[in-house]
Amino acid sequence: MATEKSDSTEIVGKGSGNVFVDLGLRDAQERQTKVQLAVAINQVVRKSRLTQAAAAKVLGINQPKISALLNYKLDGFSVDRLMQFLTALDQDIEIVIRKKPRSRRAARIVVTAA
Repeated sequence: MATEKSDSTEIVGKGSGNVFVDLGLRDAQERQTKVQLAVAINQVVRKSRLTQAAAAKVLGINQPKISALLNYKLDGFSVDRLMQFLTALDQDIEIVIRKKPRSRRAARIVVTAA
């Protein structure tokens, strides 16, 4: 989201839809993808009423890593690993590749949870 100051007036522009792009981070697309995958994981864990210990066992990681995942501290997780977690939680992942529309400047990655 672009923000400009003019004297005492602040002008706020429309965001891109990816907060990491708006913050100017170079790995914005990867960060956004990780967050979207983590949201899906957290939803499954919550709906399944798994404790952190039980979720850790299902995912084959220790409890502190589950805690990090549930708190969106995702630096230690790759997109691939997050997708593996989803399949371990009995979730299918479908990847669809298509040409971007001309109306959009850049191609993007979108994660949609059912």
